[in-house]
Amino acid sequence: MLVGGERIDTGDWLEVVSPYSGEVVGRVGKAGAAETGRAIDAASAALTAPLPAHRRAELLTGVASLLAERQDEAARLICAEAGKPLKAARIEAARAVSTFTFAAVAARTLTGETVPMDASAAGEGKVAFTLRVPVGVVGAISPFNFPLNLVAHKVAPAIAAGCPVVLKPASATPLSAFFLAGLVEEAGAPPGWLNVVAGSAREIGDALVEDERVRVITFTGSGDVGWALAARAPRKRVKLELGNATPVIVDDDADAAAAAAKLAPNAYSFAGQSCISVQRVYVVGDAYDLFVDGLVTATEALRVGDPADESTDVGPVIDAQARERILAWIAESGGTVLTGGDTTTDGLIRPTVIAAPDRQSQVECDEVFGPVCTVTQVASLDEAIERANATRYGLQTAIFTESVRSALVAATRLEFGGVLVNEAPTFRADQMPYGGVKASGNTKEGPAWAVRELTEERLVVLPI
Repeated sequence: MLVGGERIDTGDWLEVVSPYSGEVVGRVGKAGAAETGRAIDAASAALTAPLPAHRRAELLTGVASLLAERQDEAARLICAEAGKPLKAARIEAARAVSTFTFAAVAARTLTGETVPMDASAAGEGKVAFTLRVPVGVVGAISPFNFPLNLVAHKVAPAIAAGCPVVLKPASATPLSAFFLAGLVEEAGAPPGWLNVVAGSAREIGDALVEDERVRVITFTGSGDVGWALAARAPRKRVKLELGNATPVIVDDDADAAAAAAKLAPNAYSFAGQSCISVQRVYVVGDAYDLFVDGLVTATEALRVGDPADESTDVGPVIDAQARERILAWIAESGGTVLTGGDTTTDGLIRPTVIAAPDRQSQVECDEVFGPVCTVTQVASLDEAIERANATRYGLQTAIFTESVRSALVAATRLEFGGVLVNEAPTFRADQMPYGGVKASGNTKEGPAWAVRELTEERLVVLPI
């Protein structure tokens, strides 16, 4: 593990296994509650020597530069431990460079506000402003599906805000986190500003929840786990970015063929293991047949296989347990499987299109997190919006339409944190505000937004 600038052998190890081949691709030291306490000690000690904004920005810019130089190495590591196709892993590595770059900008531009004191008689003769000050130690818990860039979205804004971090990466994919931590060290981070502990989610999570020095927990992952963390830590800021059962509306005036071509790769990239992977498509009226034909054709053209092959579009899901769950959900969907629904000779789930699943089926109501997309014909835009909203989730959604009015109606009535027009809901630029409502979370990522949530506002009042 990495604590206070030192690599520490805990005497126990986590083996990291390729989801594709089953081979061990690396190992990291296994930490528990005691080691997590040491990491919190180191992060707390780092607070005693705060970094000014320009130093934080220079550090983040340095990490971005180092990562840009080693993008191919980072991509191959993501591919090895997560089973993410290499072409998608390269995109993730490039996005992580962008995340650190925008965090550096946020560090340089983070400011408070002026207060119009003489707007009331009580404030006459005074001036006031607010400062944004670091909230303190941040406990960060990241998921397996973006083992580099979602770690970047935890670490980079925290450093930009002036907050040392104790990071717990996903046990299935910790190698990218340790690789990134090495770059943070190389860029000149003082000891204790980034500490990495891998191991039992329960032990490490309990330590982060129970230690009062950890002021913020930022978590991306399962909704059940995230909301349980929030309930257990009512006095902490617990920032949650959780799941989705991502819907898309294809209106009857849309270019249905173009929509199908756009959505197919975004339903199955990284085997659908993204919170905003296209999962439910509602097609209005006569556009249905053309859309379905295009979706099935585009889906069947995707190449399934070894993620290390440069031509592969769809690789494995993270483990056998996930594979069996997804196949069971397909079998129980109540809809018509138009393509896929089975596995290849090497055990990979073929990209699957299901027409008209039961409204109460899990592929319709819950987050599949696998290479499955459903498509349902509806009679009107109103019905499409109602079906899209009929979920406990609310992260991101999209509508394809040629009508500005329809786009605006959807934007105002769809109950999601983000509504995209004529673009797949899987789209994310790392500088944009990203986060959900309802069961999908309670925060916004994107460095400029995340940095503000990792600071506290302090009022300063002076006499004139």
